[in-house]
Amino acid sequence: MKNNLNDLFPLYGVEHDIILSMQGDMTIAYEAALPELFTLSDQEYEAFHQALIKALKVLPEHSVFHKQDWFVESSHKPDFEATDQSFLSRSSERFFNERPFLDHRCYIMLTKKPVNRKVSTSFFSSLLKRSLVPPETINPQVLHDFVDIASQFERILKDSGFVDLKRIRKSGIVGSTSHAGIVERYCTLQSGSENTLLRDINFAEGLSIGDEKCQLYTLADGEDLPSFCGSRINYDRYSTDRTKFSVGFASHLCQLLPCNHIYNQYVLIGDTRKVIQKLESRRLRLQSLSAYSRENTISRDATNEFLNEAVASQRLPVKAHFNLLAWSSEKEKFKEIKNLVSSAFAQIDAVAKEEVKGIPQIFWAGIPGNEGDFPSNDDVAYNRSLDYPRHQLLSNCACLFHRT
Repeated sequence: MKNNLNDLFPLYGVEHDIILSMQGDMTIAYEAALPELFTLSDQEYEAFHQALIKALKVLPEHSVFHKQDWFVESSHKPDFEATDQSFLSRSSERFFNERPFLDHRCYIMLTKKPVNRKVSTSFFSSLLKRSLVPPETINPQVLHDFVDIASQFERILKDSGFVDLKRIRKSGIVGSTSHAGIVERYCTLQSGSENTLLRDINFAEGLSIGDEKCQLYTLADGEDLPSFCGSRINYDRYSTDRTKFSVGFASHLCQLLPCNHIYNQYVLIGDTRKVIQKLESRRLRLQSLSAYSRENTISRDATNEFLNEAVASQRLPVKAHFNLLAWSSEKEKFKEIKNLVSSAFAQIDAVAKEEVKGIPQIFWAGIPGNEGDFPSNDDVAYNRSLDYPRHQLLSNCACLFHRT
């Protein structure tokens, strides 16, 4: 069965540089310039982590923080036509001519969902159905408040000195006749700003976009998560017994993974009061079942500890999801990519799960502006709280979670 993308596309348009979805979501997009790999110390990684926590705390309820890191194989293109180059500059250009490297681009999307928005799950998303926008979407005060909050988020991260955010305007979102926008690039898996050709998206056997065959890996099960997470991790190749060389905790999934891939990270902020109530109900249910299983007893104690910390210290409970989308047009590279990804997850003591059934909804929710359509039952199925002692940073400017 073939469908026209225009009939299913979840975005309504872009107004005032804000992406509007068919479900009434509002999204502000930024392009982020992050610190280079191997340039931060242990203390700087932790300071960066704390700055991100402060920025996330200003986001309102029913909002989504989405960080999308692109890593695309490319080669250096020298500029031999420049007339003001010195002898050393020209020699450097010749030396690096066509040298392969991973081209990195980072986008941060802040999404505000309507309060009464229908919850998306693996059984329902905008990929299957559209609905009229909620009344609050056309309320100008809601728009102004969201823009003010996004400005506070931007200022907090800029003041940290670790990241520079640049607001993506309408031309950078939807593109023009001369260059592609971030939405078009995501749907065609082409990171370049040059004008791109539209490709067919096929979900019949996994995910294929044009000639590119894709593999999607997620951290979807609590047992697959790392036993310990930190704002940094030792890079064994450059570390010794006396000196520890630090990289971002998820750098092995980002800069150090030598293949075409996108690393998506979501932090979903819901209604704090309802989340606490659900956890209280879960604690009572586990209390009644604790006599039948030691696992229930451990889960009850962990839930009770989480609730005590959240209530006593006024923590913000959130949900999180992490996935990695890798692709290649060469079939012989599929097995190599799978080995590379599995090894990268093993470096952080995590287990890679290759998605099969959930690929359409997860890929669909990764479209810039459609973060609110992320399946609520496909995130990591534990509530988390910002500032919880075991919450740490995933990658140079990434996301937070802890084990319960």
